Amino acid sequence: MKTLRYSLLVFVLLITVGPFLWELSTSLKGAGEDIYTTTPQLIPHQPTFGNYVRVAEAVPVWRYIGNSLIVAALTVGGNIIFATLAGYAIARLRFRGRKLVLGLFLSTLVLPGEVTIISQFVTVRDMGFADSLLGVALPGMVGALNVLLLYNAFRMLPDDVDQAAIVDGANAWQRLILIALPAVRGTLAVVAIFSFIGAWDDFLWPLIVITTPGKYTLTVGLQYLSGTFVQDQRMIAAGTMIAFIPIAVIFSVLQRYFFKGVEEGGVKG
Repeated sequence: MKTLRYSLLVFVLLITVGPFLWELSTSLKGAGEDIYTTTPQLIPHQPTFGNYVRVAEAVPVWRYIGNSLIVAALTVGGNIIFATLAGYAIARLRFRGRKLVLGLFLSTLVLPGEVTIISQFVTVRDMGFADSLLGVALPGMVGALNVLLLYNAFRMLPDDVDQAAIVDGANAWQRLILIALPAVRGTLAVVAIFSFIGAWDDFLWPLIVITTPGKYTLTVGLQYLSGTFVQDQRMIAAGTMIAFIPIAVIFSVLQRYFFKGVEEGGVKG
């Protein structure tokens, strides 16, 4: 049984980490190495960072990275603020129609993003945010899944804590900032990571909204590395690794909170 368990773990490790290692290896291989050998060579014989330099020369990668960071910052900030407010209101405040609002958030998870993408574009265009980074970030600044994650975390807080705070004269804002938020830091980290990854990796929506090449996000701008007649897999792999690095950094910073996730919410003594 233990052998089977470890075999399954190794298999899962290969199919999850394997593609990443292969992309990293390809990005470090020089022009003299064959990347299409019958026997895969994971370790480059002559590793070089020249492919990364060529990516920076082929496309304005730093501008694209800056655009992506702006979109990601707006998306993460919007979800941290608005999803927190919505989740807390649904979970801890009592108002008419609360269950209906919760049901509406749940129903949005059933619809794929492609169903609403046209209406989103029309809305963004009518608001005057077409061909802007704000227009790219706006639809993702409040994610229904993030609202439900925070709703679940806030719902796990004991009601006695709220009642005691009310007796002491605390209003809703004070209960949110002083009591609820410190107890759901793990869920806030999950929301931040999911929001950042979603905004950073999104390709279709920025491609629809942005028409000016100088405003492209990184995922859209890297498409110039793949031409109709010329396609250098080493440069494409290097571009992929450039796009992956910020995600790895964000996860490394927040991983101590990530695994607490939605389980967090109880009051610690």
